[in-house]
Amino acid sequence: MTAKVSEELKIVEETTTGKPSRQRFHLLVIMLIGITVLYLDRVNISIIVADEKFLTQMGILGDPVKIGLLMTTFLGAYAIANVVLAPLGDYLGPRKSMVMAYILICISLFLGGISGSFAMLIAARIILGIGEGFYYPMQNTFVRNWFPPKERGRANSTWVVGQSLSQAVAIPIFTFLVVTFSWQSTFFFALIVSLIPLSLIWFYTADTPRKHKKVNELELKYIEEEIAKVEQDQNVNTSVKESFWERVKPFILNYQFWLLVFTFGTISIIGWGLATWLPSYLKQARGFSWAEMGWLAALPFLFGILFSASSGFLSDKIGRSAPVILLAELLCCVGVYFGTIVENNYLAAVLIAFGQGVVTMAVPAIFTLLQSMVPSKAISTAAGTLNGIAVGFGALSPVLFGFFISLTGNYSSALYFLVGAGLLGAILAGVLAMKKL
Repeated sequence: MTAKVSEELKIVEETTTGKPSRQRFHLLVIMLIGITVLYLDRVNISIIVADEKFLTQMGILGDPVKIGLLMTTFLGAYAIANVVLAPLGDYLGPRKSMVMAYILICISLFLGGISGSFAMLIAARIILGIGEGFYYPMQNTFVRNWFPPKERGRANSTWVVGQSLSQAVAIPIFTFLVVTFSWQSTFFFALIVSLIPLSLIWFYTADTPRKHKKVNELELKYIEEEIAKVEQDQNVNTSVKESFWERVKPFILNYQFWLLVFTFGTISIIGWGLATWLPSYLKQARGFSWAEMGWLAALPFLFGILFSASSGFLSDKIGRSAPVILLAELLCCVGVYFGTIVENNYLAAVLIAFGQGVVTMAVPAIFTLLQSMVPSKAISTAAGTLNGIAVGFGALSPVLFGFFISLTGNYSSALYFLVGAGLLGAILAGVLAMKKL
C-alpha cells in the first residue's frame, strides 16, 4: 500500500514540476535488446555452415542447395508467421505476443542444440521462424502506440540498429564458439541470452503508454495528443469497433503499400542472400582463414549500425522516407557490383560489406513510412503483411544463391542476381519518392 501511495505521489510531483516521464525511451531500450537477441538467434547458422564437421554430421557436405535450405525453411516459416500470426497482435497486444514468441524461440534453440540429423535441425529452424515471425511485427506496434509521428524515424532507427549490432557481435562470438567448442554451443549460448529479453518484456513493458504505471500525465498527454492530431487528419475513428476487413482495407487497397512491400522484398533478397552465404564466399571463393572470415563477415553489420542510425535522423529531418530508401538501394548495387568484379580480396570484401551494410539504411525508413500509412488498430497486421511477404521473397534467396553456385561453379552469378534485385528496388522506391512520401 505504501509503495502504491509513493508511486502516486511521484506522478503528482512530476506533473506539477513540469517534468514528463520518459518511459517511451526505456521501452525503446528493451526493443533494442529484444531485436538484438532475436537476430543473434538466427545468424549462427551462417557460421556453422562453414564448418566441415557440422556439414558432415548433417550429411550435407558439398550440397549447396541443402545448405541454403537451412535458411530458406526458417525464412519460409518466418514469412508465413508474419502474415498469419501478426493479426493476433492487434487483439492480444504486443507484450503478450512477444512473450509467446520468445518462448517458441527458446524451444527451437534447445532443439537445434541437440539435433542429430538434418531433418531435426530443419524442424528446429521452422519453429524458430514461427517464433520470430510472430515477434517482429510487434516492434512496429510498439513504435506506433508509444511514439509521436515526429519521433518515429529515430525510434525505428534505434531498434533496427539492433539487427546490425547483433550480427556484428554474433559472428566473431559464434566463430570462436565453433572453433573452441562445437557448433552445438552456438545454440545453447543463444538460448541463455534469449532469457534476458523474455524477462524484460514481461516485467517492464505495456501495450500502450496509458497501461504503463510509470508513465506520468505529462508524457501521456504529449504522446496521445500528437498521435491524435495525425489520426484526426487521416479521419481515423478509434472508438468504433470494426470487422477485420474494415481494419485492413485502408492499406490492402493502397497501391503505395504494395510498392513498399515489393521494395522491401528486394532488400530482403539482398540481405538474406548475403547473410547466408557471405561467410562461405569469403572463406571459399576469396580464400580467407577462419580468423579473417570472422571479422570480415562482421564488417557489413558495422556498416549497418552506422547507416541504420543515420536513416531515422535523415527521414525525420527531411520529413520524407522514400528518398532514403532509393539512396540505400542504389548504393548497395554499387558496392556489391564492384565487390564482385575487383581482384583484390580485401577490397572485394569491404565493398560487398559496404553494399550489405548500406541497404539497411532503407529498413527504418520503410517502417516509418508504413507507420504513417496505417492506423494503430491495424498496424500489427500491416507490419506482418509487409514483413512476411518481403521475407517470403528473401526466403528464396539462399536457395537461389546456392543454385547459381551449383549451375556456374562460382559465386559471381549469384552476386549479380542480388545487384539486379537492388536495381528493381531502386525503381520501385523511385516511384514512391516521386509521390513525395
